[in-house]
Amino acid sequence: MSETKEKIAAEEQYSADSIQVLEGLEAVRKRPSMYIGDTGVKGLHHLVWEVVDNSIDEALAGQCDHIEVYIHPGNAISVQDNGRGIPVGINQKFGKSALEIALTMLHAGGKFDKNSYKTSGGLHGVGVSCVNALSTHTHVTVKRDGHIYEQEYTIGVPQYDVRQVGDTTERGTRVWFQPDATIFDETTEYSFERIATRLRELSYLNRGVRIVLTDLREADENGEGATREEFYSQGGLAEYVQYLDNSRTVLMTTPVYVATERGIPVEVAFQYNDSYQEHIFSYVNNINTHEGGTHVAGFRSAITRVLKAYAEKSGEVAKAKVEIQGDDFREGLTAIISVKVAEPKFEGQTKGKLGNSEVSGAVNQVVGEILNQYLEENPKEARVIVDKVILAAKARVAARKAREMVQRKSVLGSNSLPGKLADCSESDPSICELYLVEGDSAGGTAKQGRNRAFQAILPLRGKILNVEKAQEHRIYENEEIRNMITALGVSFETRTDDEDGSSSRFLNLDKLRYHKIIIMTDADIDGSHIRTLILTFFFRYMRDLVDKGYIYIALPPLYLVKRGKEERYCWTEAERQQAQDEMGRGKPETVNVQRYKGLGEMNAEQLWTTTMQPMTRSLKRVDVESAAEADHLFSMLMGDEVPPRRDFIEKNAKYAKLDV
Repeated sequence: MSETKEKIAAEEQYSADSIQVLEGLEAVRKRPSMYIGDTGVKGLHHLVWEVVDNSIDEALAGQCDHIEVYIHPGNAISVQDNGRGIPVGINQKFGKSALEIALTMLHAGGKFDKNSYKTSGGLHGVGVSCVNALSTHTHVTVKRDGHIYEQEYTIGVPQYDVRQVGDTTERGTRVWFQPDATIFDETTEYSFERIATRLRELSYLNRGVRIVLTDLREADENGEGATREEFYSQGGLAEYVQYLDNSRTVLMTTPVYVATERGIPVEVAFQYNDSYQEHIFSYVNNINTHEGGTHVAGFRSAITRVLKAYAEKSGEVAKAKVEIQGDDFREGLTAIISVKVAEPKFEGQTKGKLGNSEVSGAVNQVVGEILNQYLEENPKEARVIVDKVILAAKARVAARKAREMVQRKSVLGSNSLPGKLADCSESDPSICELYLVEGDSAGGTAKQGRNRAFQAILPLRGKILNVEKAQEHRIYENEEIRNMITALGVSFETRTDDEDGSSSRFLNLDKLRYHKIIIMTDADIDGSHIRTLILTFFFRYMRDLVDKGYIYIALPPLYLVKRGKEERYCWTEAERQQAQDEMGRGKPETVNVQRYKGLGEMNAEQLWTTTMQPMTRSLKRVDVESAAEADHLFSMLMGDEVPPRRDFIEKNAKYAKLDV
């Protein structure tokens, strides 16, 4: 009877008045993740991308060649360009300034008018208005038609009409905004490196545009102590390819580069190096299409078609007595493909894959012509490339046999799981966790401290193979890597791409046994190296696990602060200092501080409480903001070239912690 009453009451509450229409920017504040992806670190930085993209669109229209980005104290952001300036005149339809409409109305902007912008990355017209909605304060200054105009907003609401505040001979737009901490409750702190990575990428994609990033958070009132980095590329994608390959040994004197228009603007640069992976990055209107699409299909088809014909004509393939497949032509290939499309059709909400069919033919034709020309004019480099392709084909056959050997051993399921694996009793992968633990000793402690229902432990002995410098078939000979593959339950398979007919290997996750794969190593130099080796393997050979958010890094505490029976774990130097001050009560000598250099220094209960207990542990999920930058970083850190690695260490030495 009570259930019936509750049901009737619920029906009465759900009436016509329950249907709400979110007007204007209220919808953005109500459901911010629908507009910027999330309200974490990615969403916070997405605000910057939205404003910068407006300036880049001005550059695409040929109206802007200088952009300044500032990180202000308190983590406010300002973006200033020398474009045409947002129009400030009164829009006849709405009776408001065009500037106010652009800042306060969704789906409003010049990107829908192809007379204003032929191509644009922001096609939905929600960019700068979303930034305004999700900021506590926004201030826009426009220099246009000989005058300076401004308008300020509080949580998206204009504080006054657009007003003229001066005269000028300059032009451009400056947008200053302060992200709302009630929306971005995880953090409002901007990462200089994260912003720099994206701006560097944009400078290569838009040659001739100077972009300057200045961090004022640690500067004095005169600007002394600011961190500043300038990005400018005259060579465009050719320079981008050289940047990505600066820690690899290249097999060509200069990259193959072409920028032309075949119905759509196409810009492509590529070169071969001595690595064993394919490095192809694609963009549409400056948007990274991480899942590829028709432009990538056209590129791959041209590479396969032209090189296969050249290799067979040379007679080297017949001598090698090996069958060449699509994958073989792309091993050790670094390529950037950028197209500008007036009406791009993206598959999915993330704009991850281009669907325009006409783009494939245009890219195929352009790349085919330039590659044919290059091979005819550079016979020595052509021979080196053919030799590389034949070697890749032989290595592919050896790798397939090695993979089949690993997968045959794991085909029987749990009976063939690694002997060192302490598995969990649950079988639902969505709730199961696998800890990859450095060393048998720490692995033993973790086995004692874990929750056996959903936590599995796989100890790893020593340092796994550096996959950055090894051919694929060597990888499967490494016992620790074989154990990881078998424990995870994944398999490597081959498929044919319907768009270009090429074959490629992919990771089958149908039988993946854990949706949390947690790397747990010591907080010292060796532990950091082991963690990087494991991450390199996942990035190069199990990238889908990274993209799906299944890879995590455990964060064991660095300190245990004790005073009598009172104790507190600390994960940072600041936490340690605070704990020492609070617990010492003016007598620091009464406080004992223990520095944990290894997991083995904790007993099972301590390891569970600090690092494995879901309610109290700290985990860092591994994600890839920029695939190209991650590719460059792994190559630089784990490759053969010493100078780029030395430069990186010298530049970042201030962030390192030495255990002496």
